[in-house]
Amino acid sequence: MSAPRSLTARGAATRARIVSTAADLIRVRGIGGTTLDDVVSASKVSKSQLYRHFEDKPALVRAVIDLVGDRIIARERGYLENVKTLAGLRRWRDALVERNALQKGQYGCSLGSLANEFADQDAVAREKLDELFAAWEALFEDIIHRLQEEGAIPQDADAAWLATGFMAAVQGGYLLAQTSRDVAPMAAAVDMAIDHLRLLGPDAH
Repeated sequence: MSAPRSLTARGAATRARIVSTAADLIRVRGIGGTTLDDVVSASKVSKSQLYRHFEDKPALVRAVIDLVGDRIIARERGYLENVKTLAGLRRWRDALVERNALQKGQYGCSLGSLANEFADQDAVAREKLDELFAAWEALFEDIIHRLQEEGAIPQDADAAWLATGFMAAVQGGYLLAQTSRDVAPMAAAVDMAIDHLRLLGPDAH
């Protein structure tokens, strides 16, 4: 996430600290449970400094969405861009479940949580969130295409439709794991998505 060009290096650093601190607070407390006073205190800036960069809380939340979204897409690209086989997809699944098991599903998906709280309140944020989820979904679509190239999935399978279903399984898994504090629902949701892909392949017939 780049700061506006008009900012000095010091101003850019202050802005980045405010956004990073707000992101950490919102991840744990949610948007509704995080006040601007909380951000001021935790980031060790003055109110005047915060308002110099953000006119109100929605503006700050939009910046948090940019930061969190960019981090998540970069992270997921690192995890997914080399997956070329169903076995590789299962290894990705195992790592996903293991990472979330460490915190017993707590906090869910940061991007999903932001969407649940803020998408209906701010049209600009909703459009940005939609773009971020589309970018994440495209990573799954790329995997589908690679599986088609490997002959694991028929060439005429609708890759975009399958990617949407896979994305829904992942997000649903995050949500169920968060509410139950148990990663078993996440594992089940992703397993069903992978099994659906497997059943499309020649070895299932």
